[in-house]
Amino acid sequence: MAEESKLTRIGLAGLAVMGQNLALNIAEKGFPISVYNRSTIKVDETVERAKKEGDLPVFGFHDPESFVKSIQKPRMIIMLVKAGAPVDQTIKTLSQYMEKGDCIIDGGNEWYENTERREKAMAEIGLLYLGMGVSGGEEGARNGPSMMPGGSIEAYKYIEDIVLKVAAQVPDSGPCVTYIGEGGSGNFVKMVHNGIEYGDMQLISEAYDVLKSVGKLSNEELHQVFSEWNKGELQSFLIEITADIFAIKDDKADGYLVDKVLDKTGMKGTGKWTVQQAADLSIAAPTIAASLDSRFLSGLKDERVEAAKVFKSSGVDDILADQTVDKEKLINDVRQALYAAKICSYAQGMNLIRAKSVEKDWGLKLGELARIWKGGCIIRAIFLDRIKQAYDRNPELANLLVDPEFAKEMVERQSAWRRVVCLAINAGISTPGMSTSLAYFDTYRRERLPANLVQAQRDYFGAHTYERTDMPGSFHTEWFKLAKQINN
Repeated sequence: MAEESKLTRIGLAGLAVMGQNLALNIAEKGFPISVYNRSTIKVDETVERAKKEGDLPVFGFHDPESFVKSIQKPRMIIMLVKAGAPVDQTIKTLSQYMEKGDCIIDGGNEWYENTERREKAMAEIGLLYLGMGVSGGEEGARNGPSMMPGGSIEAYKYIEDIVLKVAAQVPDSGPCVTYIGEGGSGNFVKMVHNGIEYGDMQLISEAYDVLKSVGKLSNEELHQVFSEWNKGELQSFLIEITADIFAIKDDKADGYLVDKVLDKTGMKGTGKWTVQQAADLSIAAPTIAASLDSRFLSGLKDERVEAAKVFKSSGVDDILADQTVDKEKLINDVRQALYAAKICSYAQGMNLIRAKSVEKDWGLKLGELARIWKGGCIIRAIFLDRIKQAYDRNPELANLLVDPEFAKEMVERQSAWRRVVCLAINAGISTPGMSTSLAYFDTYRRERLPANLVQAQRDYFGAHTYERTDMPGSFHTEWFKLAKQINN
């Protein structure tokens, strides 16, 4: 227990693995920390870990009152508990012992409007509130995550010296943390980060599927390919861990572990929220939406098993058996297709953040977000440097695709990208992420789309009116009457 004369600098409530690791990280950076959890065994476990990992200044408390009172004023308490009702319950438990000017920081993946609601409620009783997205998983929490705090600027100033040291440190660009903006902006940015992550993971899984199913690459070859890719333009955390996964042998049976993993993907909701927000803001995010749909379809395992039986006799699977490809050429094409499609996922995410920033008047800086995502977080990648430079060149950039550097790269890679998508389609391999990313690129770069026909249809059946290309104004045509005259 901390003595009264030795109050800690900060508190942390919620000691699942992320909470434990973040507490140890904070302590290791020289900030004495109080910890609390409803289940007292987690408190003792954390204190024990602190002793083993370097006698770190972590002080455990079994009751909320002594926990809160062990922290110096103004008190700062980070919560790392499950989003929703558990957050409200934790706030209720802790706030009754807190005083005006104290600060609560939610480090979970919370819906941004909940954060805004809580910030207002806390302000009414004199407490400050931050919603701080934390990315990087267990390893990031322990060794340096990317952190996205939004809400009270006064609260951020209290915690700034701590988070600047605790966040991942990237040479030449600094700590992976910045004050995001007001209200729920920190949670919103973290949500979209996770949406981009959904897209990124889907695209990587499709690259794997094409290489394995069409190219017939073994796990050893896949490990080598992804390891090699991680030395170049695709260098990123997700490519790195993918290379590792292909190398892990099964400890319960012969073969590789990845082949024994059931093909059903879980989710916690941030990807769904991202797609819903994109729809609400009329922002096209097809790569992210395709990744979400793919997770839904993966959950239909039993139905897919039955469907496979239905179509097996139809000869659909024979298409794949007929494919013969040049392995080296395929590997190179898939690398280029993956890179181009990934840019689309990031572009869609950035457009969504900008649209929300405009709607809420948050004033978010997209280049700064790219900077704090360069280290610690799940979507950290070498090309985030390029994204930051693109927004530095033009803060008002309409879309990453039209930045001169990225536009050049998309053009250079489009032939390989088209070859991979065509090959996959002809082989009966679904690549929804790569295909829809290509459609997004092809739609965005065309001056004229067939939307004129859709608008004409809307006017025909619903008198929704249309605009013309050759004169201003809103027009309506009685298409049915004209068509009847022609047909007669």
